[in-house]
Amino acid sequence: MTVPGPQLGEDSFRRVVEWAPSAMVMIDSDGIMVLVNAQTERMFNYERAALIGQPVEMLVPARFRHHHMAYRTGFFGDSKPRPMGVGRDLAGCRADGSEFPVEIGLNPIDTEAGIMVLASIIDITERQRAQQRLEDALREKTVLLNEVHHRVKNNLQVITSLLNLQADHAADPRLRAMLAESCGRVKAMALTHQLLYERKDFSRLDLGEYLERLMHSIRATYRGTGERIKLRLLLPAKSVPLDLERTIPCGLLLNELVTNSYKHAFPGERCGEILIELSEDGDGLVRFSIADDGIGLPPESELASHASLGLQLVPLLVEQLHGTLEIMRENGTQFCVCFPINLVLKEA
Repeated sequence: MTVPGPQLGEDSFRRVVEWAPSAMVMIDSDGIMVLVNAQTERMFNYERAALIGQPVEMLVPARFRHHHMAYRTGFFGDSKPRPMGVGRDLAGCRADGSEFPVEIGLNPIDTEAGIMVLASIIDITERQRAQQRLEDALREKTVLLNEVHHRVKNNLQVITSLLNLQADHAADPRLRAMLAESCGRVKAMALTHQLLYERKDFSRLDLGEYLERLMHSIRATYRGTGERIKLRLLLPAKSVPLDLERTIPCGLLLNELVTNSYKHAFPGERCGEILIELSEDGDGLVRFSIADDGIGLPPESELASHASLGLQLVPLLVEQLHGTLEIMRENGTQFCVCFPINLVLKEA
């Protein structure tokens, strides 16, 4: 037998095959087994003598043998190293007729008797079992997370309803306003769990979609302003995914800033516009701005000491996003927030 490689003789070749951790089977152009190793005996439960000189189809389940013969003929017509049956489930057949899943690699070998094929066979039973266990665990985790988010969403909706009821019975206008603001914050958090429940993706949310839904909720809260205050949203063409850990502080931050504009930027019957713009730059940073053309913040106003609880929360929420905040007071007020879309990269 002539084998490839200037330094590898037949004896060395046989030793390599014999010691291989995979089952190794060499067949001639007629599909007859001319060489098998010890692992083949163990895997298929045959004595070596029972295999040599027999068609390789005896290692194939009976229902596949006819197709295997056609496949084998085709391989000898275009012999080159390649895996067998890519994209299909392959099975081997033991001496007792039991079947098991396999992966097979085919390699043509040049010998004195002509081209032969050396098949490397791996039993993937344990791999498939491990994969099935992982799939089962993932499915159970998905069901659990789905239930958790569903219950959290429902509980937050109950809290929202209780706050609304309390506000309806409050005689003090200031107390009603405070309860309404708290209700808006709870809604911003509940929206996160609502989208997670709807999309069945528990790792991240599309920030653009979240913004659209949040703005719809805020519009409904301030529908009493009618057309006097317009709310406009500009989103990028592609989605901006945000991890779950920062979705809630991001939503709360947006809720506080937009709500602040509605409440304070347009006193009396003043008309105006609130513009929310979201973008992602090439450096992995998310930027959003909330701008209004209202009366603006006083030049000396500091957020941390501001009378409004909402504005006092803003620096804390920006810190949770590991972001930066810039405030511009010309022609109204503009809040610009920038934070890394991938927090792991920033921390690294």
